[in-house]
Amino acid sequence: MTLRFEQTGERTFRIVDDIEHTHFDVAASSPISLRDASPSRFLFPVDGAVAIDVDEVRLPTLTGAVIRGPDGRSIAQSSNRENLSLPRGKYDVEVMIASMKLYLAVDAPLTVSYSATETHLSFESSTDVTVGARSFHEQPAGTVTTTPDAETMMRAVGTLGSSLQAHSPERSFPTLRGHPPLLELGEEFSVPSGVDTPETGLTLVLPREHRAVFAAAPLAFYLGADVVPGKTARLDGDGWSHSLTGGGAVDIETGLARTLRQVFFFDCVTRTEGYYPVDLHERRTVESTLDTDFDFAALYDRSLSEQVRTYLDVPFDDIASILPQWALTTDIDPTPANVEMLPFVASDLAVVRSSTQPDCETVVSEQEAVTDFFRNTPVSDQDFARGSVATDTPSELRRGVGSAANVVEPDAVETIEHAWVGDGYPLGASKETPLAYRRRLERDAVERTSIDITVVCNDEKMREEDVVADLYGFRDRLQFDIDVHYDLTKDRLERVLRSPTNFLHYIGHVDERGLQCADGFLDVTSLDGDVAVESFLLNACSSYEQGEALIDRGSYGGVVTLTDVGNRTATEFGRTLARLLNRGFTLRSSLSIAQHHLVVGYRYIAMGDGGMSLCQAESGAPTLVELESKPTDGRVTVTVQYFAAPHFGVGSMFIPYAIGNERYQLVTSKRTIRDVSLRALEEFFSLEVVPVRFDGDLYWSDTLSVDQLTDR
Repeated sequence: MTLRFEQTGERTFRIVDDIEHTHFDVAASSPISLRDASPSRFLFPVDGAVAIDVDEVRLPTLTGAVIRGPDGRSIAQSSNRENLSLPRGKYDVEVMIASMKLYLAVDAPLTVSYSATETHLSFESSTDVTVGARSFHEQPAGTVTTTPDAETMMRAVGTLGSSLQAHSPERSFPTLRGHPPLLELGEEFSVPSGVDTPETGLTLVLPREHRAVFAAAPLAFYLGADVVPGKTARLDGDGWSHSLTGGGAVDIETGLARTLRQVFFFDCVTRTEGYYPVDLHERRTVESTLDTDFDFAALYDRSLSEQVRTYLDVPFDDIASILPQWALTTDIDPTPANVEMLPFVASDLAVVRSSTQPDCETVVSEQEAVTDFFRNTPVSDQDFARGSVATDTPSELRRGVGSAANVVEPDAVETIEHAWVGDGYPLGASKETPLAYRRRLERDAVERTSIDITVVCNDEKMREEDVVADLYGFRDRLQFDIDVHYDLTKDRLERVLRSPTNFLHYIGHVDERGLQCADGFLDVTSLDGDVAVESFLLNACSSYEQGEALIDRGSYGGVVTLTDVGNRTATEFGRTLARLLNRGFTLRSSLSIAQHHLVVGYRYIAMGDGGMSLCQAESGAPTLVELESKPTDGRVTVTVQYFAAPHFGVGSMFIPYAIGNERYQLVTSKRTIRDVSLRALEEFFSLEVVPVRFDGDLYWSDTLSVDQLTDR
């Protein structure tokens, strides 16, 4: 069983997911005894279930709930602390929590109510309540083998949709898409048993080019479409055809990306007519923007082919301004060897571009790169660089960035995050590797009671940054074990690298000899065997080679520097990254926010699996709040944006509590809520610590007072 249930007290128990390093506590109003229960009791799949006799279940967070009848249709829902009472009936209750899918099954009267920080589900009298949960961890069903030939790769990409658990608009939920089968190169095409290509009535027709096949992978996966060769790039349905180039108006990569975004967006809106009839902000936006009258209720019951045709009948330009910002663009070198990356970018629903387009990659000379890095923040006499020798000026900092040919500058993207798969170190993007992504899937369940953080400070002059140890672990419902080490020798640092830890925060010097220690330098590239560090920040000068060596030896992902960094800049960056990771942001999104607010340029990049996170956000998806202006008459305009995370990807939806809002919104979309009282804002901030943009600076909600808002 992926999940385990532990009784933690006379009236409490815990659901633990060791693979995802997360748990959720449940309390009862009276003494309980856990009994094994059948997962078949639930309408939706669960990994395990227990039964208890109780008249009230208490959940330690404010959350929404969807109540369904025996046919699976929604009967009622509670959101934004709206109390709800239902007469006796057979109910399946889906509780919207962050750490896993949680369901309760009862045959009783049901009341949903709230205290200041808890959600209560009451049943009038002692009732047999079945509690079930499903882990967000997913495994592909098998590995499809393809030859390097582009046409054969089309057949392989056409199998990615076999993991879809629904062909209705609900597949826009990440938990109903599953993980696509893996792909690998071989001498002949083969598909293992268990990988069954769906028949959706949709076919992608593409030119026989690797570039087109790679770019089509996310759309082929999401639609469960066949992929075949042809002269004209198009999407074919039952009796209709949609051009992917708009008659030559856009290139095929742009056409595929637009089609994916448009179909996905309309699915998210249409699914509000199905199992999740919530009040969705994006539906109201569509209905107020389009002249065409969409009958979403009728559209929901049509075939997939008919739905997609209706969606694509709307010109893309008519909805471009209301589409949520997409989460990720991935530039991939479309060589046959990189075909194994396609299931992962498809699972992320990334916009895929070819990294070998003439206008996409610019080799940056070492001189130009360093000049750009230090354009706004020259190292002053009062600062020093985190190389092994203190230096003062940019001219003395040019040994970083490796060779000129290793630094590339991809085209800018419109998405929140940007990843790079190919040779070189990308400026402004994360360097991703299939090896790191595979490790995410291969991770074994290990019984854990906490998240392990290791802080190493190997230079006394950098002790100011070791306060990050206090920034990790500022969470009420997560246990962190934090170890801090100073002035380690080479042998002791090697032991740290080989000891299991979820995150290593290294503070010190790095140069071509390796990580500086009390008795010399430890070169990770020379280590034999594996390391046990899952993820890391090497906050030192030019640490990219040492970080890459950690990835090669077993780490999943990390953040490194491409050049020398001043100590003050590195200290500020380290503190900011620690807080963002502690709030559930991924390596990539943490880096994106930090770069936006700190003058670090492209000094830092993520590598390996940039989409991994240290822990889950308390509300489900990492949240960034922006206050657009000073308060007027005690009220303020608030913009809320949810970021994608490993198990709350595009398609997830959330509701901002406590700020006069009763509508859900999609992950990655920005939602502006006007006329919010300062009291409501303070209450919102009290629910969870989040980063806050205000007046050009980055604050944290637990330290930003109403007085600061008024006085700025």
